[in-house]
Amino acid sequence: MSSSVCVSVVIVSFNTCDLLRDCLRSVYEKTRDVSFEVIVSDNGSADGSVEMVRREFPQVVLVENKANLGFGTANNRGLDVARGEFVFYLNSDTLLLNNAIKEFYDYWKAHDGESLGALGCNLLDADGKLTLSYGGFPQKFQLLKAGLHHLLAFYVKNVMKFLRMDISRLRPVPVYGKIVGDVDFVNGAALFVKNSPHARFDEDFFLYYEETNMQWHMKNIGLKRRIIEGPSVVHLVRGGRGKLDDVDRYGSFSIIQSEISKVRYTKKNLSSVVAVLLKMLIVVQWISPYIFRNTRKFFRSLWSV
Repeated sequence: MSSSVCVSVVIVSFNTCDLLRDCLRSVYEKTRDVSFEVIVSDNGSADGSVEMVRREFPQVVLVENKANLGFGTANNRGLDVARGEFVFYLNSDTLLLNNAIKEFYDYWKAHDGESLGALGCNLLDADGKLTLSYGGFPQKFQLLKAGLHHLLAFYVKNVMKFLRMDISRLRPVPVYGKIVGDVDFVNGAALFVKNSPHARFDEDFFLYYEETNMQWHMKNIGLKRRIIEGPSVVHLVRGGRGKLDDVDRYGSFSIIQSEISKVRYTKKNLSSVVAVLLKMLIVVQWISPYIFRNTRKFFRSLWSV
């Protein structure tokens, strides 16, 4: 760690060349009056991301992972070389709209005696509307209830799809509220933490729940997680959410990994019995003929958790 670097910005990259370019531009264009470095931890991208960074942003510290290590592990590889007093984990599909890094840094320095563990902000989507910025820690019975509800709803949609009925009208429209204050956990898309052992992700999580798990452990040692006013960050949420219907998307790689990570989080932090019950619910969902071609490769990964 170097006293001359206040903040290390760590960005994980995996085949997001154009998004990464825009993200890096926003960091360098918007950040002023605070010393910082940018570290890109690339997970074996095949779309020219590494070459683009070398060519257009030679000042970036580039960590080249030879394979897709997952989100948490790749962030840890960036953390390993970070010299800053603080670390700002930033998704490659984000854009800084203002001097967000300085806002986070100044806030932490002004509240350094308050046992802070993580800071975040109210994220915006591509349309400038509030999007997912924080969450509550999952609870055992809440997970089981939600799992059963999702399973029943999923098979209702299977029947509707078979009958060629419109299932899009059953899709819930999330409404996100603005908050300023302490929360259970901050969204990992823009997560500001102290450069310390508490900034490391559990590498058992490949994708999703890694920031929830990190901040669960922060809670257990009395560190606060807080959404603050000031920083302005857009989270574009890359991917094909609008391209898949509400049945097929459950066979997407991201949803599959989310389900596996949910079970892993439950087993590690809540209950092994509940984790087994969740596995059973997921298996019943994964045998759907509409998604089995995608999920069949992951049954062993799920059951080995």
